[in-house]
Amino acid sequence: MSSLPAEQTWMILVELLTDLRRHKVQIPPSITRDIRLAKTTINFYKVDPTDPERLKEAKRMNEFLTSAQEALMALAECKGEEYSDSWLDKLRRAAQGEEVYPPKEDRSKFVVGAPPGFSMIRVNFKIPLAEDRVQEIAEYHNVIIEFEDDRLVAVYGDPKNLKLSLKELGTFFKEQI
Repeated sequence: MSSLPAEQTWMILVELLTDLRRHKVQIPPSITRDIRLAKTTINFYKVDPTDPERLKEAKRMNEFLTSAQEALMALAECKGEEYSDSWLDKLRRAAQGEEVYPPKEDRSKFVVGAPPGFSMIRVNFKIPLAEDRVQEIAEYHNVIIEFEDDRLVAVYGDPKNLKLSLKELGTFFKEQI
């Protein structure tokens, strides 16, 4: 699935913002707000680009992107002409419809069929987990743990047991650092 030029622009701006932060450049909150609103508007528009109500959002989407782009490029110019030119080139290519970054598959996975009266949390780990260690936690804290893939688990149970099991699952995060 190819992405919209606006989505490519958004990805480049996020990458630029991240790179500027790595270079210890202070980013005004208005820029991150515009980038966040642009992504929300892009996602709203992508649901059905032929819907007249969603078409109206294209103007807002471009306004958010333009505002963020102008502000970030001004900050990039402070890092030097070569630095800003490299980012400007990426933005120009995206505006021409080129796929600069491959789109990420970010579909939400809605969990259907959670038992009534149970609460649920999802935990996403950086590296795969050993299923037997996780199942021990499930048995000890009286929760249900289902592996959605080797790094994503869904935990079901009452809120008190979920908190206890989450504390113990938190030790896996420390192991992954």
